[in-house]
Amino acid sequence: MKKFAFSIIALSTLFAVETKAQHGEGHEVTKIPPKVLFTREITSMPEIQGQEAQLVLVRFAPGEKSGPHRHPLALVGYVLEGSIESTFEGETHVFKQGDTFWEEPHGLHNGTKNLSNTKEAKLLVWFVGPKGTPILVPEKK
Repeated sequence: MKKFAFSIIALSTLFAVETKAQHGEGHEVTKIPPKVLFTREITSMPEIQGQEAQLVLVRFAPGEKSGPHRHPLALVGYVLEGSIESTFEGETHVFKQGDTFWEEPHGLHNGTKNLSNTKEAKLLVWFVGPKGTPILVPEKK
């Protein structure tokens, strides 16, 4: 039983370190860390060989607004639950459950806000770009 408990603690620590590494610079942008659900290096398409695809679950606590940040990778987002307001490159958009959106790499997010004060908002985000690139880089103040 002690071995099992130690294994769970070790795996949890490894996951937390890996999640922070994927964010870049160890800064927090949301209260709930994004969860990488799938990662695959692209090897069968010569024109994009060495690129990586990642599927990430992003959760926003009720009323939460993210800090300013950039994504160095292209992304497609899908709103699983709730509604968010996102300001990207100076333009503000509201996305609700079932909506999808595209973002070019390196654009500035001045904030993404969960519009509900009582329920989480959940997004599935598909990132594609050079292998090992962090999915998120907080904007320096």
